[in-house]
Amino acid sequence: MTADKDLYREGDVRGWLRGLPVFAGPLAEFEPADAPPEPVELFLEWLRAAVAAGEPDPHAMTLSTLGEDGVPDARVLILKNVDRDGWQFASHEASPKGRQLAAHPSAALTFYWPLLGRQVRLRGTVTRASAEASAADLLARSRPARAEALLARQSTHLPSPADGDRALREALTRIEADPDLVTPEWTLYTVAPTRAEFWQATRTRTHTRLRYEREDASTPTWERHLLWP
Repeated sequence: MTADKDLYREGDVRGWLRGLPVFAGPLAEFEPADAPPEPVELFLEWLRAAVAAGEPDPHAMTLSTLGEDGVPDARVLILKNVDRDGWQFASHEASPKGRQLAAHPSAALTFYWPLLGRQVRLRGTVTRASAEASAADLLARSRPARAEALLARQSTHLPSPADGDRALREALTRIEADPDLVTPEWTLYTVAPTRAEFWQATRTRTHTRLRYEREDASTPTWERHLLWP
């Protein structure tokens, strides 16, 4: 703690940060000319490689939305599924991200796998799944996760840890009495990207960037473009 305080007081954070290693992993190789015609295929290939490499939480992603105040907002979530319709995650519609997506139904997703030096960036429109699909997603989760969803208090002020424990116990009791209990506000969302960028680091810093582009989510074919590092 003392060393951290001294570092901050001396204003040497910049030098300390510059001294930290970057791209220290084995790094992967990527040949854009061999990339498949659709980004879903390449994403799943990279995700499988991240799992095989032992990347921690390889299915974690940063979800970026536009706040109700017009300021960008971001948080890390777990990817629930990906197919040709898009990338899926779920949340309570009354949560900050749920309200933001209701007002501005578009988002960006970012995946980062540092051991391989890989990053995937997606941006596009967001749609809501049916009530049945959303309920099925909630019922597939653990009981504590379902209990938190029933509380519908995400990101609101918590008076004390004891209040949180009590409310959670009450919600768990409700689930034990009714195992099929779901909250209708729980929503499964799908991001259908219009841009999908695959970024591969190199130690020479001449990073390889391949971007898939299409006009809108209904366009069946993608264009592929290399980007300057």
